[in-house]
Amino acid sequence: MALVDLCPNDRALVEHLVGHPVQATELRRALALLWLDEGDDPQEVADRLRVSRQTVSNWVQRFQDRRGVPLDERLADEARPGRPPTAQGIIDPLREAVFDDDPQDWGYQAAVWTAPLLQPFLRDAHGLEVSAQSVRLAIARLGLLGKRPRPRRANRPETWRQAKGGSRAACAAACAPSC
Repeated sequence: MALVDLCPNDRALVEHLVGHPVQATELRRALALLWLDEGDDPQEVADRLRVSRQTVSNWVQRFQDRRGVPLDERLADEARPGRPPTAQGIIDPLREAVFDDDPQDWGYQAAVWTAPLLQPFLRDAHGLEVSAQSVRLAIARLGLLGKRPRPRRANRPETWRQAKGGSRAACAAACAPSC
């Protein structure tokens, strides 16, 4: 690997970044560039920073490939979006179609939709394979963590009266002032 040959402007910017680091990774890369520019051996620089010689070589190559870009971007990692959420676009449109309905209307023995209940429902009714964790995240993201349903009272005749226990006299005595 060839040693780095920083122009005076780049060297001044790298030295400034070493004095005012934003992130540790950028500081390590800036130090590697300065040490290589001073003529240090690449393997020695890698040992100092506890990385492989190939990593130092990659840092140098990336720095040189990004000419014309601000220094902090030349030393930073590229954006890594990660794996895209797969169930977000699938579950969110079904909000009105599913969550507003009662699970009992669909033949389930439950009063509210839960992640373990929605997973087989989405598979059977809509042909969507999603994990229970994806369903839980969608429920939380959509703000569908509601209250537990109240038990439905049976229709009682108007003549029905709940027993209160005791007599009216005992109740009056208990509520009367004690002194």
